[in-house]
Amino acid sequence: MFERRLWRNLDYYFVGGVIALLAIGLVVLNSASANVMPDPYYFVKKQLIWILFGLVGLVAVLSIDYEQLKHYHLPLYVLNIIMLAAVALVGHEAKGAQRWINLGFFLLQPSEFAKTITVITLACFLDKRQGKLNCWQDLVVPFLYVAVPLVLILKQPDLGTALVLLAILFGMLYVSGANWKLLLMIFGGALLLTGLALFAHFHFGLPLPLQDYQMRRLVVFLNPYNDGKGGTGEGYHVIQSQIAIGSGGWWGVGLHQGSQVQLNFLPEAHTDFIFSVVGEELGFVRTVGIIALYFLVLYRMIRIAGQAKDMFGALLVGGVASMFAFHILVNVGITTGIMPVTGIPLPLFSYGGSAMLANMLALGLVLNVNLRRQKILF
Repeated sequence: MFERRLWRNLDYYFVGGVIALLAIGLVVLNSASANVMPDPYYFVKKQLIWILFGLVGLVAVLSIDYEQLKHYHLPLYVLNIIMLAAVALVGHEAKGAQRWINLGFFLLQPSEFAKTITVITLACFLDKRQGKLNCWQDLVVPFLYVAVPLVLILKQPDLGTALVLLAILFGMLYVSGANWKLLLMIFGGALLLTGLALFAHFHFGLPLPLQDYQMRRLVVFLNPYNDGKGGTGEGYHVIQSQIAIGSGGWWGVGLHQGSQVQLNFLPEAHTDFIFSVVGEELGFVRTVGIIALYFLVLYRMIRIAGQAKDMFGALLVGGVASMFAFHILVNVGITTGIMPVTGIPLPLFSYGGSAMLANMLALGLVLNVNLRRQKILF
């Protein structure tokens, strides 16, 4: 299946960082979910199963030379659209959103796989446009290319995943050599327009394509106690998360000892707010250590992208790195109260079958490029 010489290229620091994060994530997940179900190991056992399935998928990805993916970019793009459209037709609804397809034994969340598929298809798309992304007109088509799955995801509604697609797009455009000044202007203009739109919505009633709870979450983080319910409404998650992280101190209160977590004050402790569990029970010093592990994995991704034998490989790794970096940055920002709550999980830590499978497939792409490199730049 693999040529033996390929394994000499393996980035052991990257692999070691991923394994360490998965192991620590299981330990923290056990503490975060011990009081959620009658079986204290319920979510840990399920997460372990998804990790094992993810490893199978990772090996399957490694068995195919990543260059072969170029031949399947169109079917993959169509599959992505079909899966996302199917959610609107036969999707399973929970917590006010319709994001899943019920397969009987598993709730499939297509938007999670849409991120990895977008990385592959966009890499193929941009690889053919090297040196042709220097003006405004050149950037319109890539934005439209990503707009189709993005709009379908927004309709679920899933604002967090839609933002991840934008992060992937910007990151991969930068790797492809697009004019960085134009990208910076587009990003700055988008932030300005978003701010003006929110101002017009709350002061003049301008309609926006977002749910009411999403609109409130976008602004309530500025003052979570000013949520119209004295901090028990949309600001509740942020307040409890800040209390949890603040009470951890330097070394934490210990696993299974956090009052916010164990007494169920902290909502979604095993999913979107698992970083708050890290802060409360492991403390500042160990939290910094975990963040350092994430930086190690991201740095090795950047290094692997630099060593790629072609632009297509660099784009694949750049897309995965952009996806992971955005997830980590925003999740930490949400739990510490410096970013709006958008429902973005922490990679390799937060519980979720679709997310774990999709992330492992994405990591498989990175290792695929790593093993098949032919040049070393640094």
